[in-house]
Amino acid sequence: MSGAASLGWLGIVRLGLIQAALGSIVVLTTSTLNRVMVVEFALPAMLPGALVALHHAIQMSRPRFGYGSDVGGRRTPWIIGGMLVLATGGVTASLGTALMGVDPVWGSGVALLGFVLIGLGVGACGTSLLVFLAKRVDAGRRAAAATIVWVMMIVGFAVTAGVAGHFLDPFSPQRLVLVTASVAAIAVVVTVLAMRNLEVDRQPGPDDAGSQRARRIPFRTALAGVWQEQEARRFTVFVFVSMLAYSAQDLILEPFAGLVFGMTPGESTQLSGVQHAGVLLGMLIVAITGTLLKRHRSTLLRHWTIGGCAASAVALFVIAAGGFVGPGWPLNASVFALGVANGAFAVAAIGSMMALAGHGRENREGLRMGLWGAAQAIAFGLGGFLGTVAVDTAKLFFAAPEVAYAIVFCAEGGLFIAAAVLAVSVHPPRQPAAQHEIGLFGDADFAEVAEGR
Repeated sequence: MSGAASLGWLGIVRLGLIQAALGSIVVLTTSTLNRVMVVEFALPAMLPGALVALHHAIQMSRPRFGYGSDVGGRRTPWIIGGMLVLATGGVTASLGTALMGVDPVWGSGVALLGFVLIGLGVGACGTSLLVFLAKRVDAGRRAAAATIVWVMMIVGFAVTAGVAGHFLDPFSPQRLVLVTASVAAIAVVVTVLAMRNLEVDRQPGPDDAGSQRARRIPFRTALAGVWQEQEARRFTVFVFVSMLAYSAQDLILEPFAGLVFGMTPGESTQLSGVQHAGVLLGMLIVAITGTLLKRHRSTLLRHWTIGGCAASAVALFVIAAGGFVGPGWPLNASVFALGVANGAFAVAAIGSMMALAGHGRENREGLRMGLWGAAQAIAFGLGGFLGTVAVDTAKLFFAAPEVAYAIVFCAEGGLFIAAAVLAVSVHPPRQPAAQHEIGLFGDADFAEVAEGR
């Protein structure tokens, strides 16, 4: 692959460690700092909400970072540099949060800077990491690679939350900064060690000429060129719609369980755990089938993407209907099914993203991946906010909470159906390679598609 050996399982796990390190910093800034602002310092909940939304908005810079890595031809500096910026942002955000206990205005200003850096770091590191995976992982391993990397990120969430939570007690602002700084330092060290020697085996190849051509094309021109590619444009819309539906449920599922099913805070938290267990199972199913059924890999991810979106819609419709039944409804089973469908769709979409990154003109894998990453970040930022707004709006017209939540869940299901339809158009029928109209899963060798040849 452009003179560079493809990654083995150990190499994939090493990249998964970087994703876990990235997640370890993000989970502290989006959950722990959130709680400290609202509970310990009694600040308005909209403050952490706005800061988290800001870090998503900043990730609109992902296409520019991807373009930069395309021009340079190497991903390692962007991965390590992005992690350094992310770590700096995490520590800065924790300093700002600690300062809020003394001076909320100055503390908010420092935290604002920290969340800007977090958005920039996630964009630079995450985009280049995905491109590295897309270019260096063989087609038969893509689904498994995507699952490994994302499962390791979730493990990073869980381990960091547990260990950091232990060391945060008894709480003090100084301890908060110390724990965050320790996690950030470990994340940087893990990233540097994981990337060691992963890109040094690269020999001159077609990508070198592509990088030289990329240097002569301004960013805006390159971005316009990628947007003119029909499949890249369609996939961008698909990512936005599907991730909008995926994220809109995050902030309303637990309140729904409490208001409609009478669950206690502990029970609704366990319900969230049930959903995450389903997500992991869905990811593993896609990974296993993708590894075992290599002869059908040309259509497998396509079917999982479409089927996962459709199944997610059905699960949301079922949960909406269950609200009218009340506590007698098997809500845990319904939410677990939603998690399985979400996990299958998500990892299949990531595998599709890795395959499609190299499909198009020039050396633009990073720019395409950045474009899709930006669409995902915007959708995540909007999804959680719009989901809660939709529920509050529906409550103004309907006194029964189950009606308001049913309307929103059904709207999310409609978005998933729209995403399934879009996924059909993104994955065209197989075309002969000689026509240079290779579909996402066409007849051409997957290694060539990943390299953009």
